[in-house]
Amino acid sequence: MRVLLESKCFQNINESCLIGLLFVCLCMNKKRELFFFKGYFENFYENQTEKVKKKIIWTLKVIEELDRIPEVYLKHLKNTNGLYEIRVQVGNTIFRIFCFFDLGNLVVIGHGFQKKTQKTPKQQIERAEQIKKEYYENKE
Repeated sequence: MRVLLESKCFQNINESCLIGLLFVCLCMNKKRELFFFKGYFENFYENQTEKVKKKIIWTLKVIEELDRIPEVYLKHLKNTNGLYEIRVQVGNTIFRIFCFFDLGNLVVIGHGFQKKTQKTPKQQIERAEQIKKEYYENKE
């Protein structure tokens, strides 16, 4: 950052303007916007290790920035009405974060959990469906 600020082409631009310009450039790569509904995601996220938190953030950036998201990171859940799971793996530990789309490119993030079985537990899917219903009820 300091090198960039000291280069000749940016001599007449103050630091806060340059930071704002860099922020705009970085945000232009976003294909989707993430919306963290209520505190569902935060409650899950705060209880994770630093290593898991870093992988979650990395995966969320993939979802924001890639045109086509590989299924290894985001997968539609069959037999649901538009629910997706964000897939995070750290070593042998697997995490899932539920989400759904609203208004095209808005990804509404719900709750997450540590996956311990091959199949996603039914009660977790039911909770995600309830959060989605709550989101649309509060939106009206």
